[in-house]
Amino acid sequence: MICPNCSTELKRTERTGQVCSHCHRRFALDPKRHGLGMHDLRIRRCVESITDGGRLQVTVTQLWYHSRTRSSAWSAREARGIRPGIRWTAAWAVCAALLVCGARTTGALTALAWGGIVAVLLVAGRIPYESALRAGWWISPAEEPFRQMMTGAWKQAYGALPVGVVNDERFTPRPTRPQPTSPKAVLLCTDRAVAVFLRANDFPLRLGAVLVEAEPESAHDALVKVPGTLPVVLLHDASALGALLAPLLRIAHPERTVVDAGLPVTVVRRRKGAVHRISPVPGVDAEQLRAVAGLSEEDAVWLAEGFWSPIAAVPPPLLATVVEEAVERAVASTGARPDSAPAYGFLTWPDTPGTKGAPTT
Repeated sequence: MICPNCSTELKRTERTGQVCSHCHRRFALDPKRHGLGMHDLRIRRCVESITDGGRLQVTVTQLWYHSRTRSSAWSAREARGIRPGIRWTAAWAVCAALLVCGARTTGALTALAWGGIVAVLLVAGRIPYESALRAGWWISPAEEPFRQMMTGAWKQAYGALPVGVVNDERFTPRPTRPQPTSPKAVLLCTDRAVAVFLRANDFPLRLGAVLVEAEPESAHDALVKVPGTLPVVLLHDASALGALLAPLLRIAHPERTVVDAGLPVTVVRRRKGAVHRISPVPGVDAEQLRAVAGLSEEDAVWLAEGFWSPIAAVPPPLLATVVEEAVERAVASTGARPDSAPAYGFLTWPDTPGTKGAPTT
């Protein structure tokens, strides 16, 4: 690897204890210890990319998604084929019977018996079998080890997180941070990391919006606590609950305009390289998703199987643009009938979900 301090190419023996043997300065991450793609120069490039050259502040969670090297998700699968134990027990039984027949006969019948034994063994060896598979997902590196790298090894080497990165697990807004005096909209966010991102960059003040953070299950109660009939901009994951949230809020709050600026299911389901995860909670029925959320058959089935994609994985510069445009549209639509407001699922995924230097799957 290359030393992030003096740019010297280091062998493994020349970077013991994460200290460069040439400049004798400490660095944070070593790919041999922390995993593929986990080195200081790549993390710095990731930070430069997602902060838009320092224009934005981002969270550790957003940095984790952007700097991941691999990710995968798969649905459950039932066992297919014949189990090896059953297959070979039956094969050896048939072979034993053919062997007895061959021993008691002569000539062509004996040759036929031996040929049958060979055929049975070949067929038994080629019959495929796939064991049952539980639905699951993984991201490399995992979230907790990545957080430990950034809050542990990185802070030890440099004294703080990378410039522009905040720890969303311990983020506290400044007490003196001004609030909009005459809000024009409500930003209803169902993701903690995205809510911290919005607060850290003063989106509520700049856009004249009240930021409300709530889980999808409690979004209705949280919105009740916001007086008036301000239009609502909804930010949510591409998930079953996320897909149902906007239509249900429109029913529960007919006096408000609800603009759905969440992550569209179709975009992330089809997008190669997008982050896909599996929910441990049983999915919502596909028929309900089609009827209430108006999803296509493919999208509804995908969500019903438990798949979802986090909005925190959207590159922050793109997310910032989406939020700004959504608030503008929400404010512009306040004069229209609340029940006629369209769903603005206009969020799209970038061409490359990762960063140069590491593959993303």
